Amino acid sequence: MNDLASAAVPGRPPCDVPAARAALRRAAPALAAFAAIRLLGLVVLAVWSTADGKDWHTLLTARWDALWYTRVAEQGYGYTVQLPNGDVHSNLAFFPLLPWLERGLSALTPLSPADAGLVVTWLASLAAAWALYATGERLHGQRAGIALAALWAALPVGIVQSMAYSEALFTALAAWSLYAVLTGRWVWAGVLTSLAGLTRPVGAAVVAAVWISAAVTLWRQRAGGVRLRAALRAQPGLLPGVLLAPLGWCGFFLWVGARQGSFTGYLDVQGNWGNGFDGGIAFGTFVWHQLSGPAFAAGLGLLVGVGLAIWLYLRGVRQGQPLPLAVYGGTVLLLALTAKGYFGSKPRLMLPAYPLLLPLAVGLARWRPVRAWLVVGLVAAGSAAYGAFWLNGSGPP
Repeated sequence: MNDLASAAVPGRPPCDVPAARAALRRAAPALAAFAAIRLLGLVVLAVWSTADGKDWHTLLTARWDALWYTRVAEQGYGYTVQLPNGDVHSNLAFFPLLPWLERGLSALTPLSPADAGLVVTWLASLAAAWALYATGERLHGQRAGIALAALWAALPVGIVQSMAYSEALFTALAAWSLYAVLTGRWVWAGVLTSLAGLTRPVGAAVVAAVWISAAVTLWRQRAGGVRLRAALRAQPGLLPGVLLAPLGWCGFFLWVGARQGSFTGYLDVQGNWGNGFDGGIAFGTFVWHQLSGPAFAAGLGLLVGVGLAIWLYLRGVRQGQPLPLAVYGGTVLLLALTAKGYFGSKPRLMLPAYPLLLPLAVGLARWRPVRAWLVVGLVAAGSAAYGAFWLNGSGPP
């Protein structure tokens, strides 16, 4: 793992406007590539939806989870749906930051909460692409940063980055938080991690990355003979950042528990949705049923996809991926693979695991530009077609 202490920049101003402008100029090619790939996805979706007699705008803003977020923005928490089998689906399962932003933006503009959610997602996806570029550039150079942003845009489920869903917002907050850790901005890391914890349940992965990185940073300095107090002074803001990091996630978890009258209230809500963690038993059983039944090809595809994700993670670790990224990417991957229920959501749940793409980005950066962009273009075209097919079919649950 790269030494966090060597990557940190203690004492650097947290907000340097000229430096931010220069960083944005350097990121412009990555943002342009990201926007072009996502625009291609939207154009293909619009054409496909029109041919299928559906409205692309409705598919992006008013179906599946997007409807639940909009209801929270419009009505607050407390809405439930009782299914014929007796299960109760509560909107308490959905974390509040996206609906808060939807409500706030719709109050300040003529936009409806649903359209406000779309605007928030599009802006957040650009912010995430910038963070991915900045991370790739810092670790492996400009070309790797551009490749990382482009690959994230061209994922098979990349269309979710253009929906009124919370994945893009969460990825932006998580990626900038981890970048703050890499650059020694611990307070910023704590604030952004807290906001990520208000966005999705997997915000716990960002908290884990910040805490473990902070602990290892102090341990390395202590191992070098530095006293704890001196080590903390050498890392300005580390302790406040560590204390701030879990506030968002823990705050919502405890609030739902108090509202439900049980410390495990949020877990109970998720249980009623059929979600939870069983160590991957349910997912493994699902894959086995696919492999042993008529859907063998689908099961084989799932197995290959899981194997590829695990291989990319291990490859990144072997290449010396910095500790914050390794902890975060591994935790997101672990949570996605060990969760039960809604097996079709697995690819979407792994969308924020951008560190898994770093080995591919590094490899692309070593190719000749024409060859690299040809590959990215082909992958982007496949992503656009799959996204349109997906949303006009079963779509993301």
